[in-house]
Amino acid sequence: MKPLAGVKILDFSRVLAGPFATQILAELGADVTKVERPRTGDESRSFEPQLPHGQSAYFFALNRAKKSITLNLKSTAGQDIARRLVAQADVVVENFLPGEMAKYKLDYASLSADNPRMIYVSNTGFGQTGPYRNRNGYDTVFQALSGVMDLTGYPDAPPAKVGLPFADLTSGLYIAISILTGLVGRNASGRGCYVDLAMMDVQTSLLSIAAARLFALDEDPQRVGTEHMGRVPSAAFQCRDGGWLHISGSDQHWQKICRVLELAEMADDLALAENAARVTRRDEIMATLRAAIAQRDRTPLAEALRAQGVPAGEVNTVRDILNDPHILARGMIAGFDHPTEGKFAALRNPLRFDGFDNPITGTPPLLGADTDDVLHNDLGMDSAAIAGLRAERVI
Repeated sequence: MKPLAGVKILDFSRVLAGPFATQILAELGADVTKVERPRTGDESRSFEPQLPHGQSAYFFALNRAKKSITLNLKSTAGQDIARRLVAQADVVVENFLPGEMAKYKLDYASLSADNPRMIYVSNTGFGQTGPYRNRNGYDTVFQALSGVMDLTGYPDAPPAKVGLPFADLTSGLYIAISILTGLVGRNASGRGCYVDLAMMDVQTSLLSIAAARLFALDEDPQRVGTEHMGRVPSAAFQCRDGGWLHISGSDQHWQKICRVLELAEMADDLALAENAARVTRRDEIMATLRAAIAQRDRTPLAEALRAQGVPAGEVNTVRDILNDPHILARGMIAGFDHPTEGKFAALRNPLRFDGFDNPITGTPPLLGADTDDVLHNDLGMDSAAIAGLRAERVI
């Protein structure tokens, strides 16, 4: 048995944050029905990279293990069908601008009376309240506004975005958290809830340690590249062979680092035994470490440090890590058979259970592939009624 077996999710979200969340829950056993626009569907179906038979690998990465139905929410018939599906759902997820679902009477206020046990998540850029509530935004806009972009990169270089869609992915995780929390709360109270989840709020909450530094020292944190604001050493160093190695050591690692790098003078400096002193002398220490590491090849140095218990990791490319023996042994690379694109590789859900069935990598649906089945099996519509909806472009 999968842990979320029996949970029904109706997913009106598009592109990344919402679909990422519902994919996680789908592969944990939830029955997820993705509601898409007729003919075009989720706009991410057109995103690069495109595959030989017209499908999008971007869409594939975020929509596995779901059903897909098409529904024109601007039509009265489409809204009626959506309401009937919501009445059977445990969870509803949407990421329209504030007020948009209310136009269709598909907002929480319109639906909760008929389904008081429903968990309804509105994932927007800026939330349902506040002066920015009606703004549009993309991942990089939230990275910029939240301060994440200002913190990313090197001190002598412009701000940089995180290499992945950080705002979308972390917001997706919070959507999943809010759904699971709502379901647990419902079990205790008997009632569902409404969740106002703003991507901007999520990004601000993730400032955590950087914000604590400002609160404690009234100091606006600055870009430090791969270094750590409060720990020395913690940075990526270039080795003799051109590879980069990230070393992150606390007080218990300091002497070991010095021994491996044959830095006897620094090891003997007792003032450097504590991190606070090393932070104060950051420039001196980092220059010495860089010079020593530049004389060593990456692989033997990494192995020597790890043999001493020092946390050290090669700076891998995506190709490197997806071919790493540990990742392969953990089964993180899986795949699925798609009806038009054939076999396609995919990253597995990272959760592993003892007591439940593990998540299995699902197949992304073709646009509207499940429309007829859902309308017939869930709502009891016959073939003639479904054909009529198709003729009227409701589905």
